Amino acid sequence: METFKAGLVSTLDKLTQFDLEMKFKLLPRNHRKKLRITMMEIDSASTTSQLADLVLKCYGVSGTHKFLLWMFQRLGRVDLIDAWVLQKSMAEKQNAGSVDYVNQCQMLQSGEKVRVSITALKRQYENYGDKMEYYNMDQIRKAFVMCVKTGRPGAEQDRRRIINWLKECRFEYVLCIDPDKEELMKKLTEFRDGINGIKDDVSCCLLTLMAHGGKGFIKTVLDERVILSDIFEMFNNENCPGLQGKPKIFVIQACRGDRIDGGVVQTDSEEVELNESEKKRLPTSSDYYIVYSTQEDHVALRHPKRGAVMIQAIDEVFRQGGKKLHVVDFFTRVNNRVVNTDFYLGKNPVKVVLVMESTLTKAVYF
Repeated sequence: METFKAGLVSTLDKLTQFDLEMKFKLLPRNHRKKLRITMMEIDSASTTSQLADLVLKCYGVSGTHKFLLWMFQRLGRVDLIDAWVLQKSMAEKQNAGSVDYVNQCQMLQSGEKVRVSITALKRQYENYGDKMEYYNMDQIRKAFVMCVKTGRPGAEQDRRRIINWLKECRFEYVLCIDPDKEELMKKLTEFRDGINGIKDDVSCCLLTLMAHGGKGFIKTVLDERVILSDIFEMFNNENCPGLQGKPKIFVIQACRGDRIDGGVVQTDSEEVELNESEKKRLPTSSDYYIVYSTQEDHVALRHPKRGAVMIQAIDEVFRQGGKKLHVVDFFTRVNNRVVNTDFYLGKNPVKVVLVMESTLTKAVYF
């Protein structure tokens, strides 16, 4: 029982505090009479160890396993389904006296990959309902960071936060600071071609573009327009076969027009209009996830000292356990933080909302 509980605690430790408080406790709370537990017991379970005791009391060993698989599926945490199946399998091996158990535990604690067949283990437990598949992120993760700093006070703060985020998520990244259009397109092409050259060893790519912008484009340091759909097309399934079936994530910190909702201290706005020849549609491509720092036709918010509102929120959510979230859930929480914060120009409140577009077919966990 102690080994089983230790595995349970280890798995629960991977949940965010929000999921523990707002979702994981919900079922025992709703079924407390049937399960013969009290509200006080539920509310007092403040640690994962206490919560593990509560779950075991409610469901027993066999019931706990079924409950966890069902709950992790509800939370969209397929990664935890794998982790729990592995923990349970290892516990069973220990109880059976397997000599491999201690070595496997040591490998887990040291962060090394355990070379066991997760697929084989999961075949034993395929009846826990429909689940969301997730992308394999075990290979190299590639990132490209473009940042126009000149004329954008606070941009250096944004660059530092993004780089820290990428390092924590084990991305190899390329920096492109204050480029003109020729330099930007050259570096993007080299970045894309590099991925194609190692196609079997790349899990995903993430591009962060931070600059002035307008409707459908960003601006270089020389005020040259670069059409965003041209960049998106560079990484689609036809032009970047190295990323076929792999997630392509774009984080765009730039204005998308000149509409201001109440006024801002400083924006990434450019009061310009696109020519008809520059209007392009995003191609139909799979496995894209695009995050814009503002809605269409609106400005993006950036503080001259603290940096962009969206980048600050990304940093804050990540520090509060964001690495445990599917990328869609991660940016939903970022959006929640941005939407529920009032920004001011003098005494006038300013509101902003992120926009996310997705053609992902699986979950993405960094």
